[in-house]
Amino acid sequence: MSSGQKTVSVFLMLISSILVLILGLYVVWPPWAWPIAVVLLGASWAGATFSAARANRGKLFPDTVTAPPVPEVERRELLIKSVALPSSMDDYDFLLSATIRWCPEKPYAQESGTHHGGLAVEAILARAREVTVSRDPFRSSLVQHELSGALAEMHPDRTEHVRAMALDVVLALSEEDQRRLDRLAAIRKDEEVWRHERKYEKDRRAYLGGDVLLDTGSAVVWWLTKNDDQVEKTVKDIGLLARLTSAANNEQVAEPFRHLVPEAFPKESATETERGPADLFTDFLRQVGFSPGDDECVMIADQVAMAIKDKDSDAAEEIRTLFAPPPVPLAENENGDDPDSPSTDIEPVTEA
Repeated sequence: MSSGQKTVSVFLMLISSILVLILGLYVVWPPWAWPIAVVLLGASWAGATFSAARANRGKLFPDTVTAPPVPEVERRELLIKSVALPSSMDDYDFLLSATIRWCPEKPYAQESGTHHGGLAVEAILARAREVTVSRDPFRSSLVQHELSGALAEMHPDRTEHVRAMALDVVLALSEEDQRRLDRLAAIRKDEEVWRHERKYEKDRRAYLGGDVLLDTGSAVVWWLTKNDDQVEKTVKDIGLLARLTSAANNEQVAEPFRHLVPEAFPKESATETERGPADLFTDFLRQVGFSPGDDECVMIADQVAMAIKDKDSDAAEEIRTLFAPPPVPLAENENGDDPDSPSTDIEPVTEA
């Protein structure tokens, strides 16, 4: 029995009960008649209910309108593999692999000359390109999950012929691009570390050169704080700090501290003070490529000696002596005699 039939049965029972009650009060039934009336009324209700249930036995939805069957949606799948999609960096493309599920926008529509599978692939690639074109290829795994959510719903294509979605989305980079990006990432990290180290070094140099070693007094105060206020040690190191400060500022040690660093002003050596004009002229000739034994060197030395003879005769004589040619040994005859000596082997003149 349906819910409508039950409602009608209850309504009829109420009406019949009210009618029997009115009839009994109007006729003035004796007390023993009332139980008989209730029994008869209940028996009639039970009979009517049993008859209706027997008539509707075997019906799932008795006396209801059966809806027409819902037409089954035609679903098809296509597989795409390693399709290049642009990223935010030039020449670094994502590679998309996925299963495309699609169905015609109008079920059972027969449209000649229309390749619904191609439209579905185009729709999915267009939606994927909108996501990947602004994404960094360094994070392909994160973009893959984002793309899985963006392609997880059925949407119509631009021509509204098909509806498509993508499953099992895989987004990756080629092995060569991945190696390049890993190398670039390592270089960037090293560069960042080097930049911080360089800044740290520059800050230390600026602190030491512009503050600590600005003058000897600043260096002494800095050294005193570094040595836990050890005054005696700091006093002993004043000379060292004065030299360090002068070197840092490319200047001589300040006058008040020179007595603490006598070695900073060495006296000229005796060798340097004894070098005369002849020694300096010899160094000059050697610098320009002459050797002391060259004929040109002897000629130049003689000319220089003559030029400075009036101003410094001693220097001129020293230069002439230093560059004078070596003496030539006298030649001897076959008998070992000096050819310049008068011959003793003269035959006496005989008289006629």
